[in-house]
Amino acid sequence: MKAIRAYEIGGPEVLKLEDVPEPTAGPGEAVVDIKSIGVNYTDVSSRKGTNMPASFPWTPGREASGVVTAIGEGVTEVVVGDRVAYAMHTGSYAERQVVPSWLLVRIPDVMDFATGSASLLQGMTAHFLVFGIARLNPGDQVLVHAGAGGMGLLLIQLLKRLGVRVLTTVSTDAKAEMAKQAGADHTILCTQMDFEEEVRNLTDGQGVRMVLDAVGQTTFDKSVKCLGLRGYMVLYGQAGGAVTDIDSRALQNGSLFLTRPSLVNYTATRDELLQRAQEVLGWVQSRELKLHIGLTLPLAEAVEAHRQLEGRETVGKILLTP
Repeated sequence: MKAIRAYEIGGPEVLKLEDVPEPTAGPGEAVVDIKSIGVNYTDVSSRKGTNMPASFPWTPGREASGVVTAIGEGVTEVVVGDRVAYAMHTGSYAERQVVPSWLLVRIPDVMDFATGSASLLQGMTAHFLVFGIARLNPGDQVLVHAGAGGMGLLLIQLLKRLGVRVLTTVSTDAKAEMAKQAGADHTILCTQMDFEEEVRNLTDGQGVRMVLDAVGQTTFDKSVKCLGLRGYMVLYGQAGGAVTDIDSRALQNGSLFLTRPSLVNYTATRDELLQRAQEVLGWVQSRELKLHIGLTLPLAEAVEAHRQLEGRETVGKILLTP
């Protein structure tokens, strides 16, 4: 079968399409014939060495959908023929993959595989960020960075479900329009404005209840200064570089909270995983939560997918198709 492999960290060009052995299911595992693959910035971070792959050769990808074709001993969560989606298991840039069966979530028969592969990783991440970090109430104000990306658009929609006032940073007028369509109350062109100053002006100097930041190094310090009393600095990614030096004194003024959360810790059990996944899939199916798939490419063009994602040339989700 075909899979994408990398033998070193580096630019998109290190990704190579190769022939690899067919996978077989061991105890507690299932083989998934992959139909659609979600591309996420965590794939880029690992390729660049920000999040170092465990070993080489390495196949990227943390999200996909497809059909179960084989199961190993002791598997009870799925059967052969189930249509499933999954996240949080590395190696999905491939035609088939062995996946721990407890991670597999059945998708509705009426849901296409593209939607299934675009829903879980970002959908469940948005779910725990909005509902799992702190209690947000109607009228609270939240700053979302990169509001026109796949994650940003989902975060805006879920925050608006709670009646939250959403401020978001974007890089272009076109992306500002996307964020507004998702429900953002105010968009800040970070290429033309000082977002810290704009947030202070938009909140009458009070600051926001929470900052949701997947950018990292280039936004972190100013994001902390955007927080109001007892605000939450939620650093859930590092697309703009890792935050390596944090002065805890910056949190003292306002008794601020800082967290570096990960989806794996908010889906630590099968029950918690299913609860988040089924809510997300239900909202997507009912169109209460709208996905925006910005680009679909063949698996062989993974290099181009990474180039466009890293260059911020797309809005919404990028998918690969085996």
